[in-house]
Amino acid sequence: MNRRIACALMVAMAMMLSACGFQLRGSNSQGNLPFRTIYLAISDTSPLGNELKRYIRASGETAVVTEPQTAQAIVELLSETRDRIILSLNTQGRVREYSLLYKVRLRIKDNKDNELLAPTEIVLKRNISFNEAQIIAKEKEEELLYRDMQSDLVQQILRRLAALKPA
Repeated sequence: MNRRIACALMVAMAMMLSACGFQLRGSNSQGNLPFRTIYLAISDTSPLGNELKRYIRASGETAVVTEPQTAQAIVELLSETRDRIILSLNTQGRVREYSLLYKVRLRIKDNKDNELLAPTEIVLKRNISFNEAQIIAKEKEEELLYRDMQSDLVQQILRRLAALKPA
């Protein structure tokens, strides 16, 4: 009897979740970008550009084009920098902690040169501890943190694109 009640409760919960409009992020068509075509003025060798292209293609009906004249939106990467700043030192004056910064400055315009998004700077920051005895492991951890920041940056760019209104 308890098993039937538990099953009935689970079915009722599932129905309530579907009735309230719950959906996984990105599982509906509303997450699509408001542009049919996008041109990315980013180097072909840029890992950021490649990840952004992959997410745009996967987001729905938006196509990444190779000519800016045929695009409804042009994403220009004005600058991209990675910095490592000393955050703290130990008693011997050796580095104990770094702060990793990933800064990107971008602008979005249409093919008629109208600005859809003024030049915007996105800054991401992560802190990392440092140990001289584990240099290789800390370098790998730093690479992973930069890769994580890059993925976060791509998501922020996509959210900014989704919020824009085409001219």
